[in-house]
Amino acid sequence: MLSLNTPKPFSTPFLSHPAQVQPPPLRHNFIPRRHQPISAAITPSRPNPSQSKLNLYQPFRPPVSPLPPKFRNLNTDGQLEILTNRLGLWFEFAPLISTLIREGFTSTLLEEITGISAIEQNRIVVAAQVHDSLIQSNLDPDILSFFENGGAELLYEIRLLSQRERAESAKFVVQNKLDGEGAQELARSIKDFPRRRGDKGWECFDYNIPSECLSFTYYRQAHEYSGPSEERNAALKKALDLAVTEKARKLIEDDLEGKSKTEKETQIEEAVKVPVVRMKTGEIAEATSVIVLPVCKSEEKDKEVKEAPWECGTKGEFGIVEAEKEWKRWVVLPGWLPLVGLKRGGVAITFPDARALPWKANRWYKEEAIIVVVDRARKEVETDNGFYLVVRDGNGGAGVGGLKVERGSALKELGIEESLGTVLLVIRPPREDDDDQLDDEEWE
Repeated sequence: MLSLNTPKPFSTPFLSHPAQVQPPPLRHNFIPRRHQPISAAITPSRPNPSQSKLNLYQPFRPPVSPLPPKFRNLNTDGQLEILTNRLGLWFEFAPLISTLIREGFTSTLLEEITGISAIEQNRIVVAAQVHDSLIQSNLDPDILSFFENGGAELLYEIRLLSQRERAESAKFVVQNKLDGEGAQELARSIKDFPRRRGDKGWECFDYNIPSECLSFTYYRQAHEYSGPSEERNAALKKALDLAVTEKARKLIEDDLEGKSKTEKETQIEEAVKVPVVRMKTGEIAEATSVIVLPVCKSEEKDKEVKEAPWECGTKGEFGIVEAEKEWKRWVVLPGWLPLVGLKRGGVAITFPDARALPWKANRWYKEEAIIVVVDRARKEVETDNGFYLVVRDGNGGAGVGGLKVERGSALKELGIEESLGTVLLVIRPPREDDDDQLDDEEWE
């Protein structure tokens, strides 16, 4: 017969039955404390005396209306009537155009209603902003009053200048009674002046004087003519009339009196100084003038150089480039100073590296190709320090044929009196870093 023994309950806290759970005895010294109520109140921090004085509440203030006080209470029909009948001065009703466009009107619709063309609308609005900047610059009221009637066209042309330049230009426009075309030419000469650093005579003109900037423009245009001519003298006389500083006037007077270097002497001097320039990305797009040249390979010796087009220029209202004959490869370069006046005979020679140059270039000749710009109209070896393009026979130090650049003194020692052309410029391709510029001892 089987008998079952009922197991005794275990004294363990893990059993789920509440009657069988026995709390363990307290074995540490625990002194119960009297329970105290917990307060949820937050004690505020001490206020900062400087902050207690600030009034953070700012009432809403609507933006100041750009309209003159006499036009602010007009409804849409009233504003359109002002524009249609030109009631008031042009810079007073100009803000009405901006206000109506913000309300949903288009320039075309305003043109149909008011008769003011979209171009004229833009001119008036921009000129009014220029007028406001002249008021802020504390310009003489007599000067400002000159632009009250028909001054929008004049002020629009000086829109791209700084506030100081606008004030000075406005004075010059009034004193010389310039028209819109004259104001445009003045503004362009001021904007172009800093970019012409390094041009002949640039340091003799004062950038802070608008008339000097315009004078330098005429002076630079005069030197674009290849030799003495009526056009050259006329440009120099204009430059002299506008020059103010003594340095600028003396420079121009010397050119007019023939005291400056002759054209041939200048060309020889420039031939000695062959600049090595690094092109910048996007430089052609920002250039105010460009030059287009046929391109020849140095490996082809003198065959391509002789066959390349001699004349290439822009013609017509659209500036279409035309050459005397077809050619496969062309290059567009900014109108740098060494290239000014290169009207006929210019050619660009591509070299795989700079070993074709007669000076030290051991730090960069293996890194990149170069372009050498040559004037084929100046073939005579005139000076020892000049650089000229010649044919390399393949027996030289480099051991290869093709074209190379040689110094005048070396050619004279060999009895060579005529070259393929005079070197004007050496061009290096664009690069992100400009830390590899030539030292003086490398390019002499």
